[in-house]
Formats: sequence, structure tokens, C-alpha cells
Amino acid sequence: MCLCGGLAEDNARFILLAVVLVAYMLAGAVLFQRLESDFETRQAAEFWRVYHAFRRHHLRGSPSALQRLHELLYAYGNASTTGIINKRRRWDFPGSFHFVGTIVSTIGYGSTAPQTTAGKAAVVVYGFFGCSGGILFFNLFLERIITFLAWILRSWHVRRLKRRLRRATLTSRRVSKSPSANKPSLPDILDDDDNNVDLDQWKPSVYWVMLYLSVTSCIIACCAAALYAPLEGWDYFDALYFAFVSFTTIGFGDYVSTQKPSYPHVHWYRFANFVFLVTGCCCIYSLLNVTSIVIKQGLNYVIHKLQYGNRDVAAPYLPRRRSSVSAIYYSKRRATRLVGRDSIRAEENTPRRMSGELISMKDFLSANKVSLAVMQKQLYDAAQMQRGSGSLAATPNHQVLKPPVGPLAIASEKFESKSTINR
Repeated sequence: MCLCGGLAEDNARFILLAVVLVAYMLAGAVLFQRLESDFETRQAAEFWRVYHAFRRHHLRGSPSALQRLHELLYAYGNASTTGIINKRRRWDFPGSFHFVGTIVSTIGYGSTAPQTTAGKAAVVVYGFFGCSGGILFFNLFLERIITFLAWILRSWHVRRLKRRLRRATLTSRRVSKSPSANKPSLPDILDDDDNNVDLDQWKPSVYWVMLYLSVTSCIIACCAAALYAPLEGWDYFDALYFAFVSFTTIGFGDYVSTQKPSYPHVHWYRFANFVFLVTGCCCIYSLLNVTSIVIKQGLNYVIHKLQYGNRDVAAPYLPRRRSSVSAIYYSKRRATRLVGRDSIRAEENTPRRMSGELISMKDFLSANKVSLAVMQKQLYDAAQMQRGSGSLAATPNHQVLKPPVGPLAIASEKFESKSTINR
């Protein structure tokens, strides 16, 4: 089935994602209504039971006393919400630093908020530049963590290939029993340094990057929960819930750390809380962006199915199987371009789908250009060169956006650039 009206792939992906998100939100609304509605009703019934019991026993026939009770409850609720009572000061220096941290990180718990007109006006100006700087910091962290993970995966891949090639070479010598079998040296590729191995075209799998980021984020969240649970008096699951809500910058405000009047070793606890929040937000931010690439690839698969149905037409973004050992060996011998098993062979018109193999980040991004990156490049060209931007097809694959802006553009550059892993 073809897309209606010959809709462009980027527009089809956008519409499909909007439909999926709306359906996801509707399903979430039904889920949380079923989980929380009964408990909310019981809480409201319990409050009114206590309220009416107090009125029957202490406020019989006294309208003025009832009015004073309402004023007391209103004042107590405001004081509890703003943290005036039963909590530490909000606007001393540590409390103010915690507040600006929630602004820059976009967490926004809501437990601390300015009450004066001047404070609210300052939040508008301060928050604009603070959020911009925070987003830039997260993007730079994403760039470096992807580079670091790509370097680790590449080093591991090179070591694995050398070990496999060494075993294959020794086995072939024993079987052939040729005169050269007594030669102690192995193929020259095994004697080369890692930086000289022609692996520039090999790219790490997005699934491995996603796995490592998930493990790292879970470790940080578990360690943070182990710190929060005893010091805040929370259950461990509640502390883990707080860590997730904070690291994803959702920030409901039902649980907020460092709000009690006193803590043991309070300065060390505040420092550890700051470190956990920064590292957790950075790791989760990177994980969410990598996961969004996987979701985007799923949308591409759905669009491909809608276009071609069950016909045997290979998707252009699916890689072709090839032996990594033979690729690296013959690329040294025959001076051909290396194509790893997780890479796309763009020169072939009908690539074959892998069975059970991982798909690299390069495979995702090289065949499916991000419309956001295209728009950003157009804005950049218009601002820097004061002339109309060229088409995406005329732009080199490794310079889609220069400089990269936004997480998907950064990920695209880091996984498509040949020089990234060798930095």
C-alpha cells in the first residue's frame, strides 16, 4: 500500500509519530486512571472524615471558630507547599543554589518558587539563558560520551578481529601443511597498530551504545537511591523513583532531596546530591536520544511496510551481511573500501537484510536524513553565508550539519565522521 498522496517520507514519519504518541498518551491516561483514581478517592474521603469529626467534637454551633479553622488550614497548606514550616530554609545560599540548579537542568520540582514580582521576572530572564546553557551542556556531553563509547567498541572490535584472524591463519597453515607453515610471522595486518587498521568505515551498533548507556544509567540511579533512602527516610523504591523522575528532568516535586532541616554530614550530602543529579541527567539525556533513534528506525520500518507491503523489497537502511575478518584482511591486500557487517554498501542497489545481526548508528542515520538537521543546516547557511542553502543531496554525507546543533545532528556527525573514533 502506498502512502496517501505520495507523502514524503519525512512528513509520513512525522505524522506516524504524532499518531503513535497520541495513542501512547491515551493508553497512559487509561492506565494511570485505573492505578491512581481509587487511591485519590480514598484520600479525599479520609480527609473529609477527619474534618467532619473535628467539627462535630470541637466546633458545635460556632461559625466564627469554623471560619478560623478554614483560615488555619489554608495558611498551613500554603506554608507547607512553600516550605516555610517543617523544612529547611528555601532561600539561603544552598537553597538558592538548589533552585537555580532545577532551572538550568529544566527539572523544576516546584517545591521552591519565587514569591515576589522581582523574583518571577528574574526567573524569566535567568531561566532563558540558563536553560540554553544547560541544553548546550547536555549536547556536548552527548557528543563526548558517544565518542568515548565508539572508541571502546572499536578497540574491542579490532581486538576481536585480530584474535579471530590469528586463529584462522594458524588453522589454515596446519591444514595446508605448506612450506610456509613454518613461518612464524602472521599476516601483516596483525602486526599493525590499531590506528593503522582500515576500520574507518566500521561503526558501532546503536544497540550496544544503548545497552551501555542503559547499564550506566541504572548503576547511577541505584547508587543514588542507596544514598537517598536512608538520609531522606524513603523506601528504596521511592528513592529509585525520585532518581528516575529527576534524571529525566520530569520533576513532579512529590519527592525532593535535601529538604529536611538537618542531615548528618550535610555538606557532603549536598555535594553528592549535586554530582548524582548532574551525571544522572547527562546519562539519561544521552540514553533518551539514542533510544529516539531506535524509535525512528521502527517508524521507518512501518513506513516501508506501508509502501511495499509483504513484497520482497529490501529496505535501503538495512545492512548487508559480510564477514568482518575477510573484510579487514582483503581491504589491506586489495586496497578496497572496508565494509563491515554493520555497514551499508551504498554502491549496491539491492542490499540484503541481515538475520539477527545488529544495525549500526551509521546505518540508521546515513539512509534516513533527519529533517531537523536539514532545517538547522539551512538556518546556519542563511546566517553565515547569506545565500540560499543547497539541497541535502548536494551536501556531503559527513557534513550534514556544520557545526552540529541538536542531539540527533550530534549523533549523526559522531557516528558518520571517519575521524571521530581516532580522536
